[in-house]
Amino acid sequence: MCGRYVRRSDKQKLAEHFHAQPNPPELPMPDADYNVAPTTHQPIIRQSKEIGDRELILARWGLVPFFTKDLKDVKGLSTINARSETISKAPTWREPFRKRRCLVPVSAFYEWDKFSAPPKKPYAFELSSRGTFAFAGLWDAWKDREGHWLQSFAIVTTEANELIAPIHPRMPVILHARDYDRWLDREETERLPLDLLRPFESEAMEMYEANPKVGTCGTTGQS
Repeated sequence: MCGRYVRRSDKQKLAEHFHAQPNPPELPMPDADYNVAPTTHQPIIRQSKEIGDRELILARWGLVPFFTKDLKDVKGLSTINARSETISKAPTWREPFRKRRCLVPVSAFYEWDKFSAPPKKPYAFELSSRGTFAFAGLWDAWKDREGHWLQSFAIVTTEANELIAPIHPRMPVILHARDYDRWLDREETERLPLDLLRPFESEAMEMYEANPKVGTCGTTGQS
């Protein structure tokens, strides 16, 4: 699963990199974060429903399905990741996968060695280019009983590539820039981009040991 990641870019750099407009323009973008944790509000990019352009918004990491009755029903880390193998069938993910796909801006991500004895060591993974990239994400919008809206997202995961497999059996789906438009397309609800949900090329990535203080990666929920 992916339980922590890094975002080094600020609002302006993300807007330029992904050709997206902040919504609203005065979006209160959080500073760079080297230990992004679940339940925090983070930037995502989606396709605007009104004009079709890319927009940059803030959303809570940990998807709250639109049909949720009470926020307390969404427990722990159960919705921070969506498994690619069940994404088109599971009730939590089915509708967002059809209509509400997004990009999650990332600089690096962490995985904890699942196969070694405790204490588990964290490792950082990033592209060899050391640039900003994007996870495949899903977003949803939920309204509470007082009429307040909460927008949230999940990161899609797949089986690990050759670089990550010795550490963990899963990895986030990393999208190539050439596939961003297809992933974001809200109008394409029939020919869904399941073929994009594959491991990223290991030869284009690097791995190194991370500071053990980075946090812990939970073991419950979807991965």
